[in-house]
Amino acid sequence: MARALIENVDIVTLDPHGTVLRDSCLAVEGEKIVGVGQAPPGFIPDERLDGHNHLAMPALFNAHCHAAMTYERGWAEDLPFARWLNEKIWVAESALRDEDVYWGAALAACEMFRGGVAGFNDHYFFMDRVAEVVEQSGMKAALAWCVFGIGDDREIGANLEGTLRFIERWSGRAQGRLRLFLGPHSPYICPPEFLRRIAELAHERSLGIHLHLSESEEQVENSLRANGLSPVAHLDRLGILQAPGGCIAAHCLCVSDEDLELLAQREVTVAHTPITYMKLAMGVPDLSRFARHKVTVAIGTDGPASNGDLDMFAALRQTAILQKHVQRDPQAMPGDAVLRMATQAGARGMGFPGSGVLAEGASADIALVNMDQPHLLPRHDVVANLVHSAKAADVSDLMVNGCWLMRKRELLTLDEEKIKFEAARGASRLVSQNMHRVRQYGA
Repeated sequence: MARALIENVDIVTLDPHGTVLRDSCLAVEGEKIVGVGQAPPGFIPDERLDGHNHLAMPALFNAHCHAAMTYERGWAEDLPFARWLNEKIWVAESALRDEDVYWGAALAACEMFRGGVAGFNDHYFFMDRVAEVVEQSGMKAALAWCVFGIGDDREIGANLEGTLRFIERWSGRAQGRLRLFLGPHSPYICPPEFLRRIAELAHERSLGIHLHLSESEEQVENSLRANGLSPVAHLDRLGILQAPGGCIAAHCLCVSDEDLELLAQREVTVAHTPITYMKLAMGVPDLSRFARHKVTVAIGTDGPASNGDLDMFAALRQTAILQKHVQRDPQAMPGDAVLRMATQAGARGMGFPGSGVLAEGASADIALVNMDQPHLLPRHDVVANLVHSAKAADVSDLMVNGCWLMRKRELLTLDEEKIKFEAARGASRLVSQNMHRVRQYGA
């Protein structure tokens, strides 16, 4: 097994004590970290890396995205949520092909590499092609093929049976860097009987579920009329929240205290994507309510069609700033709280409990940040530097499972130039096709 020693580096461990080390070292053997602060006795590295003027931190985990929606970046601008979906997104996706998903996800992987992201939680279509990107790139991922349950003619690439075959094909592959989830779109699209079947399959096959939940007051009101329950309570009654492989619920913008109590009891991970909420004028939830109920919140970017990019540093910074604003409390989200949400909370929800911390025995998922930047000086508090000042472009190196994926800003496992060329060409083709609306939100 290869051994690497990163020397003369500042370290934000995100361990339970919030330990920060200055001018220290990290030792890696194989896929694991074997020394923090000092190498173990007798450790002889195959590779030494001088970390002077750099900071080591746990690599980031994007808790909710639609990676291949890089193709729709800039395509659906300045629209309210319903029109954004109905008039642009679901229309463009009617012309989507599997090769579009491959190149779109590969472009997303290049972008996430450059932002220090080790793993992503993806919810989209043609997920075999995204799995190929994961396998080739060296990243980690939790993948869910999105299904609607309103007729095979309205699915994209596969119906529910097809998604089960996808899960069977990819189970155990990519050296353990893949987790596979069921992906019903949402309770506002999927019929109850379909969701009940999803829950049954999750229990039969010990799978997790990833879906969108409670994004607007309109959805809550519609659910109360149709089901006599809030969207959260509706899913709980159907068995979705009790999935044995865990449940990741994206957004949860409009939830009651009773909903939050249910989410906490079922140990649901809520994926918070603040930039989408601002861009689509959806409102921003007060996360102190989630904390009081002990609901786990992780941070994601959402898709580049609604966010604009996959910059996790921007997402975690906006999480901190918005919560201070919403709560009218400068002490909201103090210290390394948002860093933990953007690393270990997402990693655990996705099924990678050994990631998100720099500690002996932890997975060697490490981002190195070049601190020799005007906006990162002085270094009174390196945690504050990361939360409020760092940019994706400051990440110089990325290691996942002990393997370097990026060194000195050079991508080692992906052909970035070819990917950019193919993605730009494919995205132009996609939006020039004869497109039609395949489903309707709010009908």
